Amino acid sequence: MAVAEELGVDIDVVLYMKEPPDEALLRRIANGLIDPVGDLVRKDSQFKKLELVEENYVGDIDAVVELLARRKALLQRPILIRGDLEVAGPLVAAVGRPKERLYQFITES
Repeated sequence: MAVAEELGVDIDVVLYMKEPPDEALLRRIANGLIDPVGDLVRKDSQFKKLELVEENYVGDIDAVVELLARRKALLQRPILIRGDLEVAGPLVAAVGRPKERLYQFITES
């Protein structure tokens, strides 16, 4: 948020743990992602605890969407999105890490 304020850009923040994206929105995000789809999944301690295998999510939109629909805490964040979340249609999305990606994504719009 600080980056957007610094650049004078209005943003909407979605608190994904309170308002998790449904499977349809996850699929729209995955389809519009400029990064590899597997980057949507956090490979953290919970990922390891669940004994998930990173290779199972490389290039597989269906596997990523299914996992994130069940385990919202594994959604990488922040996810930057251009487009209307409320209206069906294409989105452009990127993982906002490292922080420099925030500047790049915001200034490209």
